Amino acid sequence: MSTTNIIKESTKKKTEILADYRLACESREASLLGRKEVFMGKAKFGIFGDGKEVAQIAMAKAFEKGDFRSGYYRDQTFMLAIGELTLEQYFAQLYAHTDVEADPASAGRLMNGHFATRMLDENGELKALSKHKNSSADISPTAAQMPRLVGLAFASKLFRENDQLHQFEDLSVKGNEVAFGTIGNASTSEGIFYESINAAGVLQIPMLVAVWDDEYGISVPQEYHTTKGSISEALKGFQRDAESNGYEIFVTRGWDYEDLMETFKKAAEISREDHVPTLVHVKEVTQPQGHSTSGSHERYKSKERLEWEREHDCLVKMREWVIATGLATAEELDEIEKEAKQFAKNAKNAAWKAFNASIKQDEKEALELLSQAVHESAYKEGLQNIRNNLKNALNPVRLDSVKAVKKALRVIRKENIPARKNLQEWVKRVTKHNFDNYSSHLHSQSAQAALRVKEIKPEYTDDSALVDGREVLQSCFDHALARDPKVLAFGEDVGKIGDVNQAFAGLQEKYGELRVGDTGIRETTIIGQGIGAALRGLRPIAEIQYLDYLLYAIQTLSDDLATLQYRTRGGQKAPLIVRTRGHRLEGVWHAGSPMGMILHSLRGMYVLVPRNMTQAAGFYNTLLQSDDTAIIIECLNGYRLKERIPENIGEFTVPLGQPEVLREGEDITIVTYGSMCRIVMEAAEQLKEYDISCEVVDVQTLLPFDINHSIVESLKKTNRVIFADEDVPGGASAFMMQKVLEEQNGYAYLDSKPVTITSKEHRPAYASDGDYFSKPNTEEVFDRAYEIMAEVNPQKYPDLY
Repeated sequence: MSTTNIIKESTKKKTEILADYRLACESREASLLGRKEVFMGKAKFGIFGDGKEVAQIAMAKAFEKGDFRSGYYRDQTFMLAIGELTLEQYFAQLYAHTDVEADPASAGRLMNGHFATRMLDENGELKALSKHKNSSADISPTAAQMPRLVGLAFASKLFRENDQLHQFEDLSVKGNEVAFGTIGNASTSEGIFYESINAAGVLQIPMLVAVWDDEYGISVPQEYHTTKGSISEALKGFQRDAESNGYEIFVTRGWDYEDLMETFKKAAEISREDHVPTLVHVKEVTQPQGHSTSGSHERYKSKERLEWEREHDCLVKMREWVIATGLATAEELDEIEKEAKQFAKNAKNAAWKAFNASIKQDEKEALELLSQAVHESAYKEGLQNIRNNLKNALNPVRLDSVKAVKKALRVIRKENIPARKNLQEWVKRVTKHNFDNYSSHLHSQSAQAALRVKEIKPEYTDDSALVDGREVLQSCFDHALARDPKVLAFGEDVGKIGDVNQAFAGLQEKYGELRVGDTGIRETTIIGQGIGAALRGLRPIAEIQYLDYLLYAIQTLSDDLATLQYRTRGGQKAPLIVRTRGHRLEGVWHAGSPMGMILHSLRGMYVLVPRNMTQAAGFYNTLLQSDDTAIIIECLNGYRLKERIPENIGEFTVPLGQPEVLREGEDITIVTYGSMCRIVMEAAEQLKEYDISCEVVDVQTLLPFDINHSIVESLKKTNRVIFADEDVPGGASAFMMQKVLEEQNGYAYLDSKPVTITSKEHRPAYASDGDYFSKPNTEEVFDRAYEIMAEVNPQKYPDLY
């Protein structure tokens, strides 16, 4: 290399290093200012990435377009370094600014430090992910980013090894992308961390995990967290070698700029080129401000430890190294630090100004309307106090204006003055606006939303085959796999044997292991595989073998998948279909119907409960046309029951939120779903013999529930209702009752007390007798309906027992 080129290269290197130092200082100042803002009452809580700046800059150097991050709430410097976060946006999130432009990650819905890139355009369509640096949306639960990380890396394997996916260049460049994960050392104690590490090792996927190790988990030191006190030591058995697959494991220090740069570069190259997982254990990381604004680390760290942390602060060490190597003088670095401090301060001030401006208009209008009320009302003193309290509030937010106006409306509730009407209209407008701010995007609001998929009825001919229910599903899945190369299915026993009930029988042989695959017994990361693959534009069907196995994965389903559209305000979507089965099986295990748990914890997902496999197939077809996520719970005892297979098995759809009347009646409405439909229909037929006419309604989907309020129309006719299901008392039956009687005002049409029929509070004992005496049966449905009619006409319906 010529002298000129050497000088140019040296100058370029110096410029880059000093830019890194500047960015690290800006990020540190943001952390320091953020803590002060919380203590000043301008934000509710703060958690910061101070102490990790240099390591995160090193990791960012290895992060390329098309790559994905699944991290945690201390990654601010990394996000700044890849150009997907500004300090103004950082402070906007701290203040909970609800504007998407101000806080693109969450629009004020998450506390600070929760990072995400907007992967969807304004129409809810995926952007060209391969041309962007991508961050999946953070969540707070410890280690909860790990299952999703597995899925993001798994998608790269699919894009690389499945030639049919090479055409989707906006989603991937032949699987060249690495999924980067970050986690604190204490969170590696979580079970889902180890499950994810194992899953990635088995799958051999391009996943890079960085562990920031500050030797504490809040106040608890490392020896309580990790075997051998070191995650890299504990995971040595995962190290790959010439004879076996596994991980490449690296150890570096959080203050060593040169070694960090080299380590992350090498780890990323191995993951990208060899398509294997790597782990970078970043030791000797400090946390200058402690865990969060909730407490001080001086309470639990010794003076010696605190002194060591001050000496080994990554900014202190980098400054020493820059001066020692002659890259800059102390005076030059002083100037960089001064400018960084001012830069962060300016960003904070701009964010605070923008945040206040966003709520000032409502406050201004409220004050003006309250002044009008003071002028017109006889209750001037009380209204003036309300107005003064609002005007003098310290750092007022939206709720202050709403509370003030509602208080005023209570005061003037009996007065017929113009101000009253104006205040009422203000409340309605602001309520609607704040619904958009805080409650929108629970589900997709795009043109591909599941509720917008057009219904197509199943078609039959005289020649339509009568087959086992499982064969209806098998044909549906066959058509789906043939129709779209992005569709895939995986889970325990799904591949080689075609699932335990044979709905995928023969499809792995036809489409290959990448499309129809087996997994280990690891429900949480099965869901994680699905979330990550769906985030990247694929259409996974993740199978959880039995309904009660959802308990293993409920946290990932609830905190990650179900909240994704909401917590990004429509910025990301993962249209995963979770397939499972349940109901009516004997024994304590696999026999539960925890529908209440599912309904309460999975808001943001649709919950579909088809009564047979034809209905299930229609739901799969609907969902595969949509961009919503859902769980489909098939009837475990329905796979061998005979059904006619529709001629348009790959095209017909079943709409969500629309119950079906299975039997018309005049006396009692029975509302149910799933396997209970057969039991209720049998009971209704028996009741007919005793002159009791039952209308049987299959709700079909619990979320959404009867969006057109059709069930109340049945109550208008029968004036009596039973809600029947297999959940425990107060579970899904109570949910259905609330929906119909309260939300649909069904109570107004009842002439008899509403009744629920449920399972016992325990799970069924083994064998048929245990099932019969534990769960609703035909005789119980008969008896409860008969009792209702006996109260109406005791002479016609005398006591049975």
